[in-house]
Amino acid sequence: MIKLLNQQTIYHHYTRTSKFPKYSYFSSVSGLCFLHPCIVGAVTPSNRMEALQGSPDSSSEECTVLEALPGKGTGLICSQHKGKVPVFYCLACENAVCEDCINGDHADHPTNSLENIVEQQRTALQDRVDAAKNRLPQIGEAVQCLRDVLQQLNTQRSSIEEDIHSSFSELHKTLDTRKSVLLMELEVTYGLKQKVLQAQLDTLLQEEAAINHNCSLTTEALDGGSKAVVLQTHKEVGEKLSDLASQGLPLQPEENDQLDLMMEIEGLRKSIHNLGTIVTTNAVASQTEASGEGLEQCVVGQPAAVLITTRDKAGGLCKTGNAIISAEVFTPDGSVADGEIVDLKNGMYEYQYTVKKEGDFSLALRLYDQHIKGSPFKLKVTNSPDDSPPTTTAANAASTGSSDGGARKRSAKSPGSRSRQKGVRRGGSLFSTPKKRVNPIEDDLIFRIGTKGRNKGEFTNLQGVAASSTEKILIADSNNQCVQIFSNTGEFQSRFGVRGRLPGQLQRPTGVAVHPNGDIIIADYDNKWVSIFSSEGKYKAKLGSGRLMGPKGVSVDQNGHVIVVDNKACTVFIFQPSGKLVTKFGSRGNGDRQFAGPHFAAVNNNNEIIITDFHNHSVKVFNADGEFLLKFGSNGEGNGQFNAPTGVAVDVNGNIIVADWGNSRIQVFDGSGSFLSYINTAADPLYGPQGLALTSDGHVVVADSGNHCFKVYRYLQ
Repeated sequence: MIKLLNQQTIYHHYTRTSKFPKYSYFSSVSGLCFLHPCIVGAVTPSNRMEALQGSPDSSSEECTVLEALPGKGTGLICSQHKGKVPVFYCLACENAVCEDCINGDHADHPTNSLENIVEQQRTALQDRVDAAKNRLPQIGEAVQCLRDVLQQLNTQRSSIEEDIHSSFSELHKTLDTRKSVLLMELEVTYGLKQKVLQAQLDTLLQEEAAINHNCSLTTEALDGGSKAVVLQTHKEVGEKLSDLASQGLPLQPEENDQLDLMMEIEGLRKSIHNLGTIVTTNAVASQTEASGEGLEQCVVGQPAAVLITTRDKAGGLCKTGNAIISAEVFTPDGSVADGEIVDLKNGMYEYQYTVKKEGDFSLALRLYDQHIKGSPFKLKVTNSPDDSPPTTTAANAASTGSSDGGARKRSAKSPGSRSRQKGVRRGGSLFSTPKKRVNPIEDDLIFRIGTKGRNKGEFTNLQGVAASSTEKILIADSNNQCVQIFSNTGEFQSRFGVRGRLPGQLQRPTGVAVHPNGDIIIADYDNKWVSIFSSEGKYKAKLGSGRLMGPKGVSVDQNGHVIVVDNKACTVFIFQPSGKLVTKFGSRGNGDRQFAGPHFAAVNNNNEIIITDFHNHSVKVFNADGEFLLKFGSNGEGNGQFNAPTGVAVDVNGNIIVADWGNSRIQVFDGSGSFLSYINTAADPLYGPQGLALTSDGHVVVADSGNHCFKVYRYLQ
């Protein structure tokens, strides 16, 4: 028998399929139903009635009811022993029982205090609630990440749609222009031919008319004329007839009637049919793996390689390239190694890098800004392969879940004795504002600005450098996603940049230049475009989207054209500021017009373009049309040799100043590539110099990337 007392009842029932009873109590006041062993949900009229009526599989004989004490809220009373309050809990039956029950039906069952059991279950429920709530921040971050990806996907779709319309509009204009040129060419060619033929026709018609006229006069004189008329006609017409009879005018056409049109329509149709491709992959960072010896160990000064295998959400191998992958080798105080990612076009990518000193490093591999499986990896850099510990391989293999069999080994010349100045890393400052460090001994250094950090005057992997005619120094602070601006004397003035993949945002600024009109031009490696900002840092436009693969350096020529060094495509692009492509040149290789990871560009007074060819260890010079002029440099440590050149600038005399990244020095050459001198950096050695520029007051400013600062040196031109 089931009773409802004061609208508060505790019930339990046996089912035919259950070994132990289930019980609950519910309150019309609280609206909550507690069902052992955990909270089930809110009580509704329907399920309350169902509870009171019992299930179809239960019978009244199988039901035992615990009733609530009148006026006691949800206090329990034993239905078997009226007036008895349960104070124990039968562990075997999972039921609240009174003392009489323990002495009776439950005498042989293990029991515990009801208060203890309720408290245990209350604690267990609270722990489960807390555990569930602990997931909310993670879910919130995942939701925000997905929203960001969706927003970026929508932005990319809109951007590509705009590029498609723009590209085909340009094609239409090009076709219309070509159509006009062909029609004009047709008219000119026809006119020339028609003029020749018409002139010849007119001459022959005139001769025909003259012959007919003079013959007619002569015939009349001969047929009926007097002797005097014949004599007169002979005198006046005879000589003309002789001239007409002997005149050798050309009777064959002096021009032909050929006017044909040759158009490779079929080839053009095929080209148009295959024109443009929407590039994407299904690769996700959580499934993407890395392998290879370069993932575990590296020898100082020798190239190392890591093979990155992209996979989709189900773990399937992605079989196409073009994924956006970034890589970084760093110590706890910042990035120190430069490298190159090679797209193998089969879903795999090879990261090639070189570290210049031994120690414990971290290798971060990211796909679409997300760490891949196991990243960041622990990397041991040693002076020889025998110095590496045997446990490193197992540790990283476990973190990636993959073997290292896929990596291609690369041989490298063992580094000999170093004659160059050795770079050392400087300790970071506790100050958030830039501190000018005065040179302690006599050399070319005037001052240095910056430490590792994210505040003003602090840098994380600074790359490109530019100097303006308005006495400003601009720094592309790559890992802080901003550009910082200083005076020629090193005072911080401003900075701008917001991290992101939308137009106007910066993801990995690596190159910076100043246009003659004052605009600031920034090469964004990861966003694969060049952004243009006003001198105040307000976004204006972007160029190269859809064409560039990994812009590194940027410069401006004498015509105001924007020169972009595409490190990934091994190509130099020249754009108008409007974004229209003027020309491009270069491809991957080691030929005169080829590059292997080109970095930065400079322009001399002859409007010649100077490019640093990083992995070919040389500097190459081209004219404004991209025609090769000369190159200089080879791999080594001697005068005029390079170990991966980076930054480059040109003085008013045409001398070329080059940052030698691997040798941590700055060399000076004349315009023909002959070595002239070094800039003395002994007092405060460089460590992986990147961008380089000449200030408006004639000093050399260089991004000392490994030391997270920029330095200004005296330069005697």
